[in-house]
Amino acid sequence: MKEISEQWLKAAQDDLHVINKIISDEHLTHIVAFHSQQCIEKSFKAVIEEFEAGSFKIHNLDRLFEIIRYYVELDVNMILIEQLDKLYTDARYPGELGLLPDGKPGLQDAKKFYDFAKYVYETIKTKLEERD
Repeated sequence: MKEISEQWLKAAQDDLHVINKIISDEHLTHIVAFHSQQCIEKSFKAVIEEFEAGSFKIHNLDRLFEIIRYYVELDVNMILIEQLDKLYTDARYPGELGLLPDGKPGLQDAKKFYDFAKYVYETIKTKLEERD
């Protein structure tokens, strides 16, 4: 695996570590959503770097997935992708604080986002390591 791809994956892993520390705090569920989005984005960018698929300064998971899907087989839940894309923007600023249609993500939502981010990270990491 290329060094730059490893760096992206290390950064994604750091997001998972942050989530792991705050996952049970009901006041930080929007931050779990933010770091879940970041983990997935960084994992996708590791694939882009590994396969030299271009340089994309975008944060939209749906658009990034459209780029990487040709390089790595990955079963993604597009509803979660859409939710995380929305929460990514909203969770960074006061006011809305990363709201789902029914309000702030609950602990179950946070766990679902974390599990999904971990799945994406681990799957991509494994597939890129298999290339060596």
